[in-house]
Amino acid sequence: MVNKQHEKNRRDYLANKVDIQSGYASALSLSIEETDTITMTKSNRNNLLLRLLKYVLLDILKNRMVLFYTLFLLATSFGLFSMSGDATKGIASLLNIVLLVSPLLSLIFSTIYFYNSYEFIELLSAQPIQRKTILYSQYWGLCISLIVALVIGLGIPLLIFAPSKAALSLLIVSCGLTMAFVSLALLAALLTRDKARGIGLSLLMWFYFTFIYDAMMLMIMFAYIDYPMETITLTMISLNPIDLARVIVLLQHDVSALMGYTGALLQELFSSGKGVLLASGVMLIWIFVPLKLAIRLFNKRDL
Repeated sequence: MVNKQHEKNRRDYLANKVDIQSGYASALSLSIEETDTITMTKSNRNNLLLRLLKYVLLDILKNRMVLFYTLFLLATSFGLFSMSGDATKGIASLLNIVLLVSPLLSLIFSTIYFYNSYEFIELLSAQPIQRKTILYSQYWGLCISLIVALVIGLGIPLLIFAPSKAALSLLIVSCGLTMAFVSLALLAALLTRDKARGIGLSLLMWFYFTFIYDAMMLMIMFAYIDYPMETITLTMISLNPIDLARVIVLLQHDVSALMGYTGALLQELFSSGKGVLLASGVMLIWIFVPLKLAIRLFNKRDL
């Protein structure tokens, strides 16, 4: 009698153990399936972004403006280096032209392209596609095309005539400026539905960062010339990506002696590793903050 009871308990124990193991196995298989589904979703998003990016790049390559921009940079760079005869003077002259032309073309071209692609964007928004994926494809397509134009039109002459650290800094800073002003262009285009107002707002941004801000900065510095202005000067430079780019490139030419105590402070700051990281961080802020604001506006917009 005792042996029969013992055998029955043993069979019940083994049956419960099998049920528990099968439950663990089914839960494990379910978790693996969920993980595969999540991975496939992320993979599909990345593939979709790449496909949209490919379309945007092919569409932009058909636009002659990018070709004219590349040829303009090539002709200007070769002309300045040929006439100056000095690599340092050529880079300084080229810097002034790039700081005017690159932000202007990035703003105007990106704004016009976004408005011209609005019907296609509306069609994509009606599909099961995240809106940020659509805007990211527009942004990276514009940035890649304009940066390629910079690398060809500006990088080749710099590599031939002035292969130096200053030339590399000019090229990198120009690419950063392009990305920052493409972000500002998308933000301007999403602030208003009217194409003329959007282009006007982009022109106003360019005029502000290029001329008005520098005039305001000089007025403040002259008004408080008897007070220590080093910290305020650094802050004001950081609030304008064009001024930040100009200071970074000029300080590679050891012209801080012509800029007084503030120039020496800037030279000490931006020549160190921490200074380079600080300048890069500020430029990244100018790139990603307007882009995030544009994505937020695009998500809330009723198309």
